Amino acid sequence: MAADPNKLAIFVTSPQNMTHVVGIAEAADKAGKKPMIFFTYKSIHLTKDPRFKGLAELCGEENLAICADSYTCEGYDSEMDIPAGLTAKQMRTQAFHGALLDECGKYIVL
Repeated sequence: MAADPNKLAIFVTSPQNMTHVVGIAEAADKAGKKPMIFFTYKSIHLTKDPRFKGLAELCGEENLAICADSYTCEGYDSEMDIPAGLTAKQMRTQAFHGALLDECGKYIVL
């Protein structure tokens, strides 16, 4: 599959960048680009930020996921405590990160 130049991948590892994640995703959306976001490592704590649900709604079910293993490693229950705005389907593995690299024409790490 060739990377789509109209898709922007945002790979989030730091718990300190929610303002930037939201701002970049909103700017991409306004520019007609589709943001795809994957939260992993310590960034999964951002799923408890009040802005996370709106971000999930902006991206849609197919374009936002979190690493279920990171979520569990940080002390959350990946089956009983699914973050607001997400479905069980969005509790993914690093394979979603691979899909971002494959599908998106642009890529940023925060």
